[in-house]
Amino acid sequence: GGVKHQRPPTPAMVKRQIRRIGELGLKVNISELDVRVSKLPSDGEENNNIRALAQTQIYRDILSAALSEPSFDGIWLWGFTDRHTWVKNFYYDDAPLIFDENYIKKPSYDGIKDALKTLCPGGIVGEMSGGCKGQCFLRDDSDGEGKMWGSDWMQPEPKETADESNRNTTDSTKDGNPDWLQNE
Repeated sequence: GGVKHQRPPTPAMVKRQIRRIGELGLKVNISELDVRVSKLPSDGEENNNIRALAQTQIYRDILSAALSEPSFDGIWLWGFTDRHTWVKNFYYDDAPLIFDENYIKKPSYDGIKDALKTLCPGGIVGEMSGGCKGQCFLRDDSDGEGKMWGSDWMQPEPKETADESNRNTTDSTKDGNPDWLQNE
């Protein structure tokens, strides 16, 4: 699920949430993962590249963040090919999985592979190495220069209605406490 309106959780948010659940003595699994990108702009080849970049970065960085926590136990995708995605039947036309409709690997496949490589000897769990492009934001939502995770593809949030702006929509994972321990 996204955070607030349409944004995916950042790797740092995923890491914090897995750690919090792990501190309760529980194992954490990510299940039914897919990454929908058709709502990103598409008016040419450049924007299709933005979609591929977004999908690859989300798969890679979310899995890298999860792998960096000892209580993480597994990941399951909601299918593997866009030919048989459930999204088309329930929502809209999209390509949320790691193989296209012709069973050809998409860049997001390599994103998952890059995240898994961090578990190899000599790898630093969750950190991209061995020539992999990109940085995974495991501790903060921005790098040392202030560049936010997803800034190459993330779209501005839609304007809030008056009803939405009156609700409490803060991200409790930044506080390090479960929602039931948050101040009202």
